[in-house]
Amino acid sequence: MTEPHRVYAYAVLRRTPEAAAAVTGLRGVAGDPIHLVEPTDPAPRLAFAVGRVPAADYDEAPLKAHLDDLDWLETTVRSHHAVVAALAAGGAAVLPLRLATVYLDEERARHALDTRRAYFLSLLDRLTGHVELGVKIYATPDITPPEAETDIAQEPVTGLGVGRAYLSIRRRRQRRNEDAWRTVAQAAAHLTETAGALAVDRVAHTPERGSLAGSAPGTNVGNDAYLVPADRVDAFRTSLLTAAQGIPGLRVEVSGPWAPYSFALQPEPEAAA
Repeated sequence: MTEPHRVYAYAVLRRTPEAAAAVTGLRGVAGDPIHLVEPTDPAPRLAFAVGRVPAADYDEAPLKAHLDDLDWLETTVRSHHAVVAALAAGGAAVLPLRLATVYLDEERARHALDTRRAYFLSLLDRLTGHVELGVKIYATPDITPPEAETDIAQEPVTGLGVGRAYLSIRRRRQRRNEDAWRTVAQAAAHLTETAGALAVDRVAHTPERGSLAGSAPGTNVGNDAYLVPADRVDAFRTSLLTAAQGIPGLRVEVSGPWAPYSFALQPEPEAAA
């Protein structure tokens, strides 16, 4: 007996020769070949890029459990992104879908394309010819947010003269740190303005803290995504890195280009039941 499966949708794209070529030989999160599912009405020339996945993993209850498994989640994210990136690299205009957008079957996927075609087409029109670039701004490790500074009143001091001298030194260090932090904050605001002038849209993500920040040194003070015309990618990157040069305590990372995940409003997946 054939194992029950569900339909995993990776992206919406226009039904073009480039899209058909991009899915050729491409495999998805469960190793199944990627193919296009078209709407019932062929006039909009839309398609989902989909693959089959086991129902035992992607029905509601098992999927919920998997999403709490970091190893499974990381593997799935990488596979999902690899499919979307391959579609984008093939020259197709891609509207990425959120992780684990699953339909009961291809008929339900076609229904989603039929009912949301105007929405999908408007997003594709907006994103065509654009890519996403990520910009992370860091204060170097020797500069800390003012709220993270140790409270001077809690510092141990011994002896009147020693205590006053110690507190004086601590206050001077604190003022220097606050001045440095203010410089970084002002520079970060200027960089955000510079990036915004070169992009057509911006999404401000929450700065990364703790384990989410990875091994990057310093404090992440800006974590934004920009929608940039594909022919402005080099100019965007050069302008930002040049603007950041020579600013003490500041470090900037520009990543991408990526498929425009941050600017693709996501459809709700249909419960697989």
